[in-house]
Amino acid sequence: MHGVPALDCQRRETPTTMRHLLLALLLSAGLAHAELPETDWLDLMPPEDRKALEEMPDISHDSPEGDSTFYGADGLRQQDKDLPAVMYSAKTVAALDGKTMRLGGYPVPLESDEKGNSTLFFLVPYPGACIHVPPPPPNQLVLVRYPKGIPLDDIYAPLWVSGELKVENVSNDLADAAYAMEAGEVRPVTDEDL
Repeated sequence: MHGVPALDCQRRETPTTMRHLLLALLLSAGLAHAELPETDWLDLMPPEDRKALEEMPDISHDSPEGDSTFYGADGLRQQDKDLPAVMYSAKTVAALDGKTMRLGGYPVPLESDEKGNSTLFFLVPYPGACIHVPPPPPNQLVLVRYPKGIPLDDIYAPLWVSGELKVENVSNDLADAAYAMEAGEVRPVTDEDL
């Protein structure tokens, strides 16, 4: 064929080029293992819900543990019908769908594997959300799926959960959630994190 240059299938790399390639691979491997920055729970609320939450009057947390005012037959669902509408909101932030992120929060275990490790749990922004304080609205509840499982001996011990967030309406016997996450990593928060 005329006018078509021959391809050099045996391209030779110089030592400098190889060093740059190796350095780039090492750096990218190191960055791949770097922890994601923390996502704030309020980022899961649309702006109008954040504004309504900021303008909401203080809620009394004086109800005794187990009082059905907040926790009853409906689990993490709101029981106090006098709370503002934002406390029932399932409005989401569409731009977060499919984003990989890291959230810090507290577990509410749902399912365990044969070793007793939790493989399915709700992540909530504050401890005690299932007992003696008002439960968070659905857009502040994330259903976490973690097939590897993690022992959850203390629901008051905070966790870091990293993975892909999905806008997904989830409803089960305990709660309604507006988000779900396929977790790639779940680990306890340590003193080094603080």
